[in-house]
Order: sequence, then structure tokens, then C-alpha cells
Amino acid sequence: MPRPAAPPPPRLAAARLAPPPPPRRRGWRWLRVLLLLGIWGGVALAGAVLALTWDLPRTDLALAQTRRAGVTLEAADGRVIATSGDVHGEIVRLRDLPAHLPTAIIAIEDRRFRDHPGLDPIGIARAAWANWTSGRVVQGGSTLTQQLAKNLFLTPERSLHRKAQEALLALWLEWRFTKDELLEIYLNRVYLGAGAHGVDAAARLYFGVPATRLNLWQAAVLAGLPKAPSRFNPRASADAAAGRAAEVLNAMAETGAITPRQAAAAAEAIRIPPRPSRDAGWFADWAMDDLAERFPGNADLVLRSTLDLRIQAVVEQRLEALLAGAGARARAGQGAVVVMEAGTGNVLAMAGGRDWRTSQFNRATQARRQPGSVFKPFVFLAAMERGAQPGDAVADGPISLGGWSPGNGEWRARGEISLEDALAHSVNTAAVRTLARAGGAREVAALARRFGLPGPFPNDATIALGTGEATLLDLTAAYAAFATGGLRPAPRGLAAARADGRPVPLAPPAATRVADPAQAAAMRRMLEAAVARGTGRAAQPPGARPVAGKTGTTQDFRDAWFIGLTAGGAAGPLAIGIWLGNDDGSPMLEVRGGTLPARLFRDILEGIAEPRAASLGR
Repeated sequence: MPRPAAPPPPRLAAARLAPPPPPRRRGWRWLRVLLLLGIWGGVALAGAVLALTWDLPRTDLALAQTRRAGVTLEAADGRVIATSGDVHGEIVRLRDLPAHLPTAIIAIEDRRFRDHPGLDPIGIARAAWANWTSGRVVQGGSTLTQQLAKNLFLTPERSLHRKAQEALLALWLEWRFTKDELLEIYLNRVYLGAGAHGVDAAARLYFGVPATRLNLWQAAVLAGLPKAPSRFNPRASADAAAGRAAEVLNAMAETGAITPRQAAAAAEAIRIPPRPSRDAGWFADWAMDDLAERFPGNADLVLRSTLDLRIQAVVEQRLEALLAGAGARARAGQGAVVVMEAGTGNVLAMAGGRDWRTSQFNRATQARRQPGSVFKPFVFLAAMERGAQPGDAVADGPISLGGWSPGNGEWRARGEISLEDALAHSVNTAAVRTLARAGGAREVAALARRFGLPGPFPNDATIALGTGEATLLDLTAAYAAFATGGLRPAPRGLAAARADGRPVPLAPPAATRVADPAQAAAMRRMLEAAVARGTGRAAQPPGARPVAGKTGTTQDFRDAWFIGLTAGGAAGPLAIGIWLGNDDGSPMLEVRGGTLPARLFRDILEGIAEPRAASLGR
């Protein structure tokens, strides 16, 4: 029997025995895979870049962008007292700055700034490790170039999309500018708190010097601000600013920019300047009112004011001391003071209340109150313009007009007294009779308006006792005319101005002739009598030259005034106005113009005369 034929071998075994493909075909296969990956990777990268750049701002516009015009208000000595808008200083060049300023910024913000291409992988890794080991964010990995990209082009939004855009823009900045140019742009644009953009604005704001004159510790203070401009603001927290500056100095020593001894000496030398007077806010608000009309356009303004910070400090301290002591016992809750150069109208100090932080209402310029007897000089002057003389006699006995009979307080009638004595002792019945000699209420109201007191005024005999309305600033300027031969100055808060660094003509307002020189001088002598032997005796400082002034008290002791004039000094005579009262019109406890207001006038004069007046701030 024949043997059956063997089955053929399986195809799988045949396949296993097949020879491998040639090496060239296998190489082309991998090349094709790599090519496809490259193409699709490029497409993906292009798509990512397109997605990131789709909503980026135009870099050409951002680099030349405009911003809100900034206003910087300086005191008479150049110290900054107020800012608004985006405050920028002068554009500074790297070559003009002290070397320790840019080195301080680099030491604390980006030590590898000159070595990386805009992104610093080493810095990112170091920050990530420090944050991971501490369990919280203690370091940032952003370079100076990334910070600049964010400040120039992006919003503070925290997202991966924005961080990717920031990295892309940082690379573009590094390609577009040199390292020195980037550092210069950063120093001129970085936000350093309190509205200050750039190191020059911050140097002027915090230290009163341009950036080119910063010393080592001042540069360290500014270099420490970008991390947290609000928290390390020298005006908000001097201790925090000093502590951060010490960190900057140590970082400079670690990088070799300075020696450890220099760092320690600079840290010991840190003296954060005291914050400018908080209550100068009333003056600043008044001085910067209507700036848009006075300075049209969109230029950065630097305004030099008339404010004397030394006198302002005296005014604030004396007012607060009186209100906290005798004023509190007499239920006097508020006060206002104006100190003005009588000849120029320059306002040297202004307190519009007790604490500007709790109330911005300016009681020196906005509160219209009854002036009481401080209005009487205008009644007597109106009579003098009709021929009366200070020595003329006037009856001081009781008088009744249509059922109205003004009282004389504690004054005991003598029958007749001189007009000078009637004003000095503030005799009401004599003032009403003098009103008749002046031509009546309409004539006196017209004279008051000529002196810059707009009213309103009553059209009856009560005007002689000051039942109209006036502000403290207007009354002070009106009294100034009695010290300048009848020339009333326009109250002035600004002395000079610069717009975008260029001087702007700022002519002082012309004084107005409101009285004959001889009659103004006669009124000045009558007001001196009021202090020498009348109701204003408490205003006379011991051993000083005679001062002039008039007291005023309204019904139920709701308002107490003293408006006074000093003898001529270096800046000429001063006009000082004082008001005490309560915002709700509630009565004080027998506070007359000749008591607390006159005492405050004397205290302010003594403080101004002291060679070492109280320092700024509190």
C-alpha cells in the first residue's frame, strides 16, 4: 500500500523564514514618520503661536501708548504733598543713574538678567524648588524682561494663556532691544506704588530728590518695591519698606555689587522720610480744583504750591491740641484755620477740619457760616467812607428797631463811646447805630461784596451783627486788605507749574483795590485796639509786636471766630483766620471769639516764630 504524501508546511512558517526587507525600505519608512511628525508638529506649533498672538496688543502702539495725565502737587520747598493720575517723572538714561540703582534691581529681581535670552530655566527651576519645599509661593521665576512684557502689553490676569503670551513677548523684546535698553525701559515704566511709574517719579515722591541723586539705601528701597508696591510703600509702612531694603542690600552683597560692610552701613543709615501732613489734603483739594480749565490738554503737570509745610504742621498740631483739650470740654468739635500772606494772597497753611481722613469737607472754603462780629469792620468802614472818623462818638445805650432790640452781652453802657472803642469792645447797639451812618444794609452789603464776600446778606439792621454768610477763606482775604493799604489779594495756592517738563506761565492774580489806603490804615489801627484793650486781648503773644484782629460769636455760641493780622515779617504781614464750632450747628459752652479762637491765634503765632517748629506728619 502506497505511503500518503506529506502535507505542505504552514504558510506562517514560510513567512517566518522569509528574508527581512532591505535596509533601505526600512529607513525610508522611519524618515516618512519623522517627516510627518515634523509637519504636524510645525502645524501645531504655528497654531499655538497663532492662538497666543491672536489677542496680543499691538507692540508698536503699546510702546508708545499714552496714559492718564499725572498731576504732582509740591509744597513750597519742593516736597510732594499730593498726586493724581499716572505720575511719571523725568525720562532717565541708564548712564545718568547712580550705578547702585540698576544693580540693586538686578540683584533682587533677576540676577541672571544679562545671561538669559528673556526666559530663565534655571531661575524657574530654582523658584519651583523653593516653592515646593516651603509649601507656598515664596519666589517667582519671572525675569525682568517678562515683568517688562507684562507691564507694557498685558493685564495682571493669572492664567497659563497669559503666562505663555508673556514668555513669547519676552523673547520678542530680547530680540528687539539690547539688555541696557530693556533695563532703561524697565526703570522708566515700572510701577512703584502711590501712583508713581518709573524710578524718577518714585524718587521725587518718596525722597524729594530726582533719581539721579539717589543714595545707596534709597536705591535699595525703590528696588524692593516691584515685588509688592502697596505693602512696601514707604509712606504706608516705613518699617516694611526698611526691612525690604535690607533684603535688597544683602542680595547686592551676595552678588558682589557691594561689600557686606557697605550693605550693613547702608541698612543702618535708612531713614524713611516722614509722611507729608495728612491734613494738607484740604489744601491739595482746593489748590487742584478746576485744573482742567486752568491747564487744558493732557500733559503731565508738576505744580509748585504756596504751602509751607512747617507752618502747616504748626497749624495742625495747635488746632488738634486745642480741640482735644479745652475744645472738648467746651463741646467744640471742629475747627478751621487759614494762614495767608496778606500782600500776595499766598495760602501758607490750611486746615479744613480736624482730620481729613475722616471728612474731606473743607470748613475753610466750603462752609458758609454766620460771621458774627468779625463782619463789623465792614460796617464801620462803610461809615468811614461817608465821612465818619474813628474818634467820632456813638451812643452805646439800648436801641429798638421794629420790635428788635440787640443786646450788648456783658458791656455796661457808658452813654457815648468812640467808634474805635465800639469796634474794639464789639458793642452791638453802637454797631447798629453805625450802620445808619453807613447808609444802611444795602450799602454795607455792597461794600462787603467789594471785599470779596458774596453773601447772602440780610436787608435789615441785623447785618450789623454779622447775620449774613461767609467762608473763612473769604473773610481772611478780606481782612488782608486792612494790612496792605486797601488792596485785597486773591487767595492763591499755586506758585509755579510745569507741563511735560516745560514751564507754564502762571501769573499771580492781581490784587483788587477795595479801600482807600488811609481808611484801610485807620481800620488796621482800630483792629489793633481790639487786641490791645478789647475783646481780642487773648490773641496778643507776650512780648511780640502788636497784632490786629477781631472776634466774632454767633447766637447761642454756634460759631466762634478770630481773624487777625500780624506785623510785617520776611514775607510781609500775615492774615490768619480761625473758626470753631460744630458741623451740625449745635451750641458750644460759652465759646466766644475772644476765648478759644483768640488763644489758638496766639498759639499759632508762637509756633510759627519758634526756630524749631514741629516736624511734619504725626
